[in-house]
Amino acid sequence: MPLPHARLLTDLLATPTAPFREDLVAALAAGWLERSGVPHFADPAGNLVVGAESARAYRALVRARGSEPVRLFVAHMDHPGFHGRRWRADGSLEVVWHGGSPVRHLRGARVWLADADGYAGSGRLAAATLHCSGRFLAAARVRVRIEGRPRPAARSLFGGFSFRAPVWHAGGRIYTKAADDLVGVYAILATLRRGVGAAPVLGLLTRAEEVGFVGAVRHFELGWLRGAARPPLCVSLETSRTLPGARIGAGPVVRLGDRRTVFDPGALRVLTGIAARRLPGRHQRRIMDGGACEASAATAWGLPAVGISVPLGNYHNQGFEGGPDCRGREGPAPEFVHRDDIAGLLALCRALAARGLPWADPWADDRRRLVRNAARYAGLFAGRPRP
Repeated sequence: MPLPHARLLTDLLATPTAPFREDLVAALAAGWLERSGVPHFADPAGNLVVGAESARAYRALVRARGSEPVRLFVAHMDHPGFHGRRWRADGSLEVVWHGGSPVRHLRGARVWLADADGYAGSGRLAAATLHCSGRFLAAARVRVRIEGRPRPAARSLFGGFSFRAPVWHAGGRIYTKAADDLVGVYAILATLRRGVGAAPVLGLLTRAEEVGFVGAVRHFELGWLRGAARPPLCVSLETSRTLPGARIGAGPVVRLGDRRTVFDPGALRVLTGIAARRLPGRHQRRIMDGGACEASAATAWGLPAVGISVPLGNYHNQGFEGGPDCRGREGPAPEFVHRDDIAGLLALCRALAARGLPWADPWADDRRRLVRNAARYAGLFAGRPRP
């Protein structure tokens, strides 16, 4: 299934990013929005807000009276990766890791390096230290190859695992160094580029999600959503680890919850109805508890939240599903997603942004159905034995 603005998706997936080093993704997104005529601005934490030209416009949209909730679509611009710490006497680079990672087959694994100007070189892991939990990297030493430029300052560098190419296609699958959550970023940009009519819709592209939703927390702490005259609804768009009942290529997942919590039941009922109408037989429903997402952060701040996920192979570059360039079970591997799942994600986003959805009483149809069913048994109630 063809995707709108497919070049944008490829460019995003190819762009270097890591927690707190999302500037290249943000610049790519902002430039594309500028050319597309979509208003946007950076909040004080460096998150990119889409659909409003300023903080003042954001607050005005939230505080305007109306029955339509403000849909705040949220996706994060970072992916697990490392920061340079210092150069060693032997020319290798000591690095600190941020976020999840593979835990096996690490020695000799290929990595890319970048700085504020883009890709800066390549390297291989010469040593790695796991976190005390044994579940992800804490630090490593990288043998670095820099070509055609002076050696950058160690702390200017960041990076992640490298494969045959930043992005490549195989049938309906898209393999990449980092799909999580640049696919969600793409979905927000494509949805708001299309336009959503008079419905109140915003996008929030966050920083440092992989280390505890830091960008989202900073945004919620601004207080811009407090005292909203119309109800806000946060919609987390994620690229989530594939699990039983959430298969790659079987459609986007209506996410009932994550590892931390279940999501808002009324809003989920609206989303479930949309998926049944728009993607019959081509969507999935599951509590995606392989990880947590920014819907959990929104819930912690008292905001109703739902989630939509694209199933992800080799989550956080861990070789769970294997495939090309995988170094072994739980070793470095490219992430992969399916084009049809992304197309379904876009369809659900567009439908969720439409006006006239039953936000005020999402369970009305269910009540009517249950009342009709109960009426079928009226005779049995009337003829029940007396005690």
